[in-house]
Amino acid sequence: MSNYHVPVMLQECIEALNIKADGTYVDVTFGGGGHSREIMKHLGEGGRLLAFDQDADAQRNVIDDERFVFVDQNFRYLKNFSRLHDAVPVDGILADLGVSSHQFDEADRGFSIRFDAELDMRMNQASDLSAKEVVNNYAEADLHRIFGMYGEIQNAKSLAKTIVTARLNGPINTVADLKNAISNLIPRGKENKYLAQVFQALRIEVNQELEALKDFLNQSADVLAPGGRLVVMSYHSLEDRLVKNFIAKGKFSGELEKDIYGNDNRPFDAVSRGAITATEDEIKDNNRARSAKLRIAVKR
Repeated sequence: MSNYHVPVMLQECIEALNIKADGTYVDVTFGGGGHSREIMKHLGEGGRLLAFDQDADAQRNVIDDERFVFVDQNFRYLKNFSRLHDAVPVDGILADLGVSSHQFDEADRGFSIRFDAELDMRMNQASDLSAKEVVNNYAEADLHRIFGMYGEIQNAKSLAKTIVTARLNGPINTVADLKNAISNLIPRGKENKYLAQVFQALRIEVNQELEALKDFLNQSADVLAPGGRLVVMSYHSLEDRLVKNFIAKGKFSGELEKDIYGNDNRPFDAVSRGAITATEDEIKDNNRARSAKLRIAVKR
């Protein structure tokens, strides 16, 4: 489905994977299948592609090809399901993080500030925790934490207090309810940016996105063959920082560790200096590319 999601930096991602015709690859964020279809074009008869996606909507886009396997799971279970399908070790892993165009454009999913809908934001629609649950049931201290940490919102404490006060008058069930409840806190002229930060914080909490990303990155080192490529595209600084640190140090914070012989104790080497960003032409055609950062690493 070409209108489901326009893949960002498609050619850059494919080149970064350094695809071998008989190799085994994993697309851990299948979505509309744009990246996967392009990977399949480069595979021969002996090649294989596993694709992960926890969103049931993504199953509409499954590729009918015996070399292709769809796994309806969160990518934090990369290792278990790669082993289950006898795909370890793999030659390359691609992750296009964040929310797909489809998820933003489907009003009833509650991801977008553009539509009034129930506060949902679940990537896995079978999950129990929704944004409505977070907004209405989380303690003020927990709301303060997620808005400050995941949304990087300056007035996170006031925001949390305002929401807790507002819900005393009735539940905050919809996007419009939330906008109305916090309207006095939204900076003039920066409405969209502020609301995007609020929604990002709620979405990350609902989907446990940073924890899932850490699980995935740690497992990628175990699943990849030596010389295999890890290709990760992120759209906000919290994700990018985790990816950058993991590639550089093999962990998410602290200093690079060395073994007793003084060798770097990390599983990857960066292929490119710094992050790769989209061209101005691509950004004109696809605004979502504006914030994308692509990082490439090779398994040592």
